[in-house]
Amino acid sequence: MNQKKVVLGFSGGLDTSYCVKYLTEEKGYAVYTVTIDTGGFTPEELKAIEHRAYQLGAVQHITINAVKSYYDRVLRYLIFGNVLKNNTYPLSVSAERITQALILAEEARKLQADAIAHGSTGAGNDQVRFDMVFHILVPDIEIITPIRDQRLSREAEVAYLQAHGVEVSAEKSVYSINKGIWGTSVGGKETLTSDQFLPESAFPHPVSKQQPEDLTLIFEKGEPVGLNNQVFDHPTHTIQALNEIAGSFGIGRDIHVGDTIIGIKGRVGFEAPGPMVILKAHHALEKHVLTKWQLMIKDQLSIFYGNWVHEGLLLDPVMRDMEAFLTSSQQRVSGKVFITFFPYRFQINGIQSAYDLMQSKSGTYGEMNNAWTGEDVRGFSKIMANALSIWYHIKDEIK
Repeated sequence: MNQKKVVLGFSGGLDTSYCVKYLTEEKGYAVYTVTIDTGGFTPEELKAIEHRAYQLGAVQHITINAVKSYYDRVLRYLIFGNVLKNNTYPLSVSAERITQALILAEEARKLQADAIAHGSTGAGNDQVRFDMVFHILVPDIEIITPIRDQRLSREAEVAYLQAHGVEVSAEKSVYSINKGIWGTSVGGKETLTSDQFLPESAFPHPVSKQQPEDLTLIFEKGEPVGLNNQVFDHPTHTIQALNEIAGSFGIGRDIHVGDTIIGIKGRVGFEAPGPMVILKAHHALEKHVLTKWQLMIKDQLSIFYGNWVHEGLLLDPVMRDMEAFLTSSQQRVSGKVFITFFPYRFQINGIQSAYDLMQSKSGTYGEMNNAWTGEDVRGFSKIMANALSIWYHIKDEIK
C-alpha cells in the first residue's frame, strides 16, 4: 500500500518540529515539509531549516522564495490603501500568513497530497487563516493540526521530541519573534499585560544611528520603486533597503492592540521600519495628487480591505473589486517624498510630483485666487448653505 502524503508548513521551530515527528512516527505519513520565505530568513537559516527537516524524518523539503509574490498578491494593495489596522499595525503577520496558506495549498495540490498540516495552536488567528484557505482551495484534502488538536504545552512537545532522540532545548525564549519583509512581530511577557511596553532588547534592530539623515523615497503609480537616485528592479528591494536604514534608527516600533478573529483581544509588539515609512510617505504623496473624493472613498475601502486581510478573507471576490479600484486610484501617485530620519522617529518634509495639485494656477490657499471673484464665492456659499438654512428655518417655526 502506498504511504499517504502530508504537506506541512515548516518553520523549523518547536511546534512544526513536533508535527514532523508526530506525523511520521504516530500517523505513518510521508511528510513533505515546505518553508515559505516571505523575507524573514537568511540563506544560512534556510539551510539550517532544511537540515532539520530531513533530520526529523521529512521525505522531501521544499523551500519557496515568496517575497515577490507576497508583494504582488497582497502588499502592494496595503500600500495603495495606506492600510494600518486600528491606525497602528501594518498587518505584518496577517498578510504573511494568508500568503503562506495560499502557497501551501498550491503545493499540496501539486504533490497530490492526502493531507495538509500546520503547527498553529488553538489560541490565535493563524489557525483560522490557514484552515479557511485550505477549505476553499483544497476542500478534498484533510487538514491536520496536531498542536491544536492535542492541546499541547511546550513542555509536552519538548518531552516527546527528546523521547524520540531529537535534540531540543527545554528553555523557552524570552521573546517570540516572527520576521518578514513587511515587519517583525514581537511577543513577550510585556505584551500579555495592558500597561507595559517592550524593552529595547526585545527588538531585532539595535539602534545604531543618532545623527539625522535625509532620504528621498521614489514612487511610481503608487509603488515604492527606489531610494535617493537609485531605482530598483522590484519594490521589495526598496522595502528591504528601508528596513535596514530606518531600522538602524529604531523607527517603526509599537504595540498593537486588536480584536482577534476568534473574539478575544490580543496585544503584540512589532517592528516595521520600512512599512511605516512607506505608508506615511505614500499617504503624503496621495494628499497632493488625488482629489478629496478619491481620498475619502479610499479611506473607507482601505479599512474594509485591511480587515478582510486580517480575517483571512483574501479570497473573497470583493477583494478583487477593491484591488481594481485601488490600482486605478494610483495612476497619478508618482513622484518623490523627502524624509528625515531621527532616532525613534521620522518626518515627512514634502513631496515633488508632476501631478501635484498645489501647482494649480487657480490660486494659493489662504492668500489669493485667480479663477473666481468675491461675488462668485458669495453666491456659491449661499447655495451651499441653502439646505441647512431651510432645516433651521423650519425648526424655528415649529418652536
